[in-house]
Amino acid sequence: MLTSSEVAAIQAAVRTAGDQFVPAFRRQPVPQTMAELEAQLADIEARCLAALQGPLAAAFPTIPWLAADEFFLSAEAAALPADYWLCDAMDGAIQYVQQLPGWTINLVLMRQGEPVFAAIYDPLGQELFWAQAGAGAFMNETPLRPSTKREPGIVVAVFEHTHGLDQDAALRQRISQGLDALLGIYGVVRNYGPHGLQLAYIGAGRLDVFLQVGRDLENWLPGLLIAREAGADVLTADGQPWQWAADSLLVTAPGLGSTFPTSPARA
Repeated sequence: MLTSSEVAAIQAAVRTAGDQFVPAFRRQPVPQTMAELEAQLADIEARCLAALQGPLAAAFPTIPWLAADEFFLSAEAAALPADYWLCDAMDGAIQYVQQLPGWTINLVLMRQGEPVFAAIYDPLGQELFWAQAGAGAFMNETPLRPSTKREPGIVVAVFEHTHGLDQDAALRQRISQGLDALLGIYGVVRNYGPHGLQLAYIGAGRLDVFLQVGRDLENWLPGLLIAREAGADVLTADGQPWQWAADSLLVTAPGLGSTFPTSPARA
């Protein structure tokens, strides 16, 4: 369990990293070429990591950082450090450069292969969603609770998908089946952008169902801990309890997972 001073240090670092991007938001032109896009994304990542790593190195000098492309769960997982930071420098960076809201700073502390602390910060809303394993989930200092909806017609469901779908026809089909299942059950179906923020919103009761078919673990982890600690159900798309090896994720307000078809992603 982290101390209150350690929690405060993480929260301060995440807020500082996110707030630095607010003054320039919607003041830069939207990139019109791949080169322009890649340059802006690289700049965002470098600035974000610099703002996080300095303060957190002072507070947690022995904990290393892993980039998303270094993170994996496989036979080699034993080679990972006991503790490490995993950061999506800006989840929804594409929305930032497109001058759209919904971009966040996401950070998770992993310990012995499990997320133990997660933070998702929305600088525009000044909302910091965070959770510590076994200690609940919060938005700033307010405890999070999922919705209690039971009527499918008023459920707000969201879906997400992985990259590289142009090269994987089978995965595209599975995603289409999952989306079709959502559309056939729930009253409102949307995609709201960043993985983490959508999952945090499940914990906060702002959204009711999140579905992603295809594996995207490093993007799930911060929001998954927050949603779970808030009391949401964490399942696979075929209704089984979610585990690390799962290649889908279904997170719902308590009990709503039972309204979802048992295997849309594998039909």
